Amino acid sequence: MFAEFAFPIFERCINEYHAIDDVYQPALNPYEKGSIEYLLYAKNWVDTVQWHYEDIIRDPQIDPVAALDLKRKIDASNQVRTDMVEYIDSYFLQKYSNVQVKPNAKINTESPAWAIDRLSILALKIYHMSEEANRAEATPEHRAKCQEKLNVLLDQKNDMFVSISQLIEDIENGDKYMKVYKQMKMYNDEELNPVLYQNKK
Repeated sequence: MFAEFAFPIFERCINEYHAIDDVYQPALNPYEKGSIEYLLYAKNWVDTVQWHYEDIIRDPQIDPVAALDLKRKIDASNQVRTDMVEYIDSYFLQKYSNVQVKPNAKINTESPAWAIDRLSILALKIYHMSEEANRAEATPEHRAKCQEKLNVLLDQKNDMFVSISQLIEDIENGDKYMKVYKQMKMYNDEELNPVLYQNKK
C-alpha cells in the first residue's frame, strides 16, 4: 500500500520542519539518498516550505521588495515541486516497466505521483488544521469548526489511501497504464514567457 507507506514519511518531514519552523532552515533528509523514501521526504519538504512561503506573502504589512523576492522563491519552488513529481513518476515507470498492458487498459487522469503530490499537501492540511482545532487561546467555536474540518480531511485521507492503492494495483495488473507528460511550465522559460523573451531583445 504505497499511500500508507508514504504518509508517515510526510508526517515525519512536517514534524521535523516545525521543530525549527523557519523557511530558511536546511533540509536534513534522514533517508538514504536515491531511495524512494528520500524522494518522498524531499518532496514533502518542498511542499512544507512553500506552504509557509504562502503564509508569509499574505502578510498585509510585508515589505513590497521582500514580497517580490518571495514571489520568485515561490515560482522556483513550484518548478522544483513539479520536477520532484516527475522523479517519483519515473520510479513507478521503472517499477512497472515490464507489466503487460491489457488491450482494453485505460489511462487515468493523473499519474500516481500527482496523486501522491495531493496526499503530501493533504498531510500539511491535516497538520495545520489539527493545530487550529487544538489551539488553546482560540475560542471554543473556532476549535469546534476546525475539528469538523479536520474530520473531513481525515476522511479524505482514508479515501485517498484507497483510491491511490487501486490506481497502483490497476497499473501493476495491466488494467491501467501510465503516460507521463513532462510539465511544460512557461513562466520561468526565457523562450516561452513573453516578458522574459522581450527583455532579451
